[in-house]
Amino acid sequence: MTKPLALVALVVVAAVWGGTFVVVKDVTQQVPPMDFLAVRFLLAAGLLALWRPHRLLTLSRKQWGYGALSGLLLSIAYIAQTFGQQHTSASMSGFITGMSVVFTPVMAGLLLRQRLGTATWVAVIVATAGLGIMTIRGFAIGPGEGLTLLCALFFALHIVALSKWSTADRAYALTVVQLGVVGVVCLILGAPSGIDLPGDRSFWIPVIGLAVVATAGAYLVQTWAQARLPAVAAALALTMEPVFASFFGVLFDNDELTIRIVLGAILVVGAMALTEFRAVAPSANPLAVEPDAASDAAERRDRV
Repeated sequence: MTKPLALVALVVVAAVWGGTFVVVKDVTQQVPPMDFLAVRFLLAAGLLALWRPHRLLTLSRKQWGYGALSGLLLSIAYIAQTFGQQHTSASMSGFITGMSVVFTPVMAGLLLRQRLGTATWVAVIVATAGLGIMTIRGFAIGPGEGLTLLCALFFALHIVALSKWSTADRAYALTVVQLGVVGVVCLILGAPSGIDLPGDRSFWIPVIGLAVVATAGAYLVQTWAQARLPAVAAALALTMEPVFASFFGVLFDNDELTIRIVLGAILVVGAMALTEFRAVAPSANPLAVEPDAASDAAERRDRV
């Protein structure tokens, strides 16, 4: 009974992350993106640190460095994603962010010199075709789509970094460090223009919800679930995130559900599934890590 429950929990996490694309787009209309990100991630990191402060004491100096560098990669991803969401639809942002699942084995092959199989290259080509169908207007990609694609690339780099550095017994502490780094980086970038935070509930309710539920809470649920599931099953469940992002975008953000989006979405989700199915054989999976480490590595969707 535990495995089906864990699988359902991951699908719920994917639904929460998919729904955040609409929420983030609305919140960033009220405040500068850096102010929003700083508050969201500092709240999430603070909550996790207060819950289990002793975990941070277990990290060595080198592991603190790994956490800080991973946090910088995550910072760039979130910054690009948040600015990108201001210039594209919620459903489009969700689907392009999902490209990180395809970019990940490519980055692992390039940086870790791990050999890529034919199925991986096919997945990359299929996903690229799907992305083009959804986003290309004429012969150019809009600024929102371009920034979100950069976000997906850095999410992939972040996953590769954690596949190299994360361990099951340090996953919780590294999560706190990374979330804290994202918050501090955004705070520094937003400080020159002054941190401007409205005092009304229309801002703080969604931001606190994002910090507690979609950041701290979702990652803890994911950690619990991935300790009980094979990494491939967990990854397949999480590929539902862009599907939920599209669903919520159409339902709440007045996104138009066109044939191009449907066809492109099918190709991108199919490519993500192909990439993960390719990983079924452990020897062929460049990112086969222990469940808890995989959980920590999956911090890329915000995901938001």
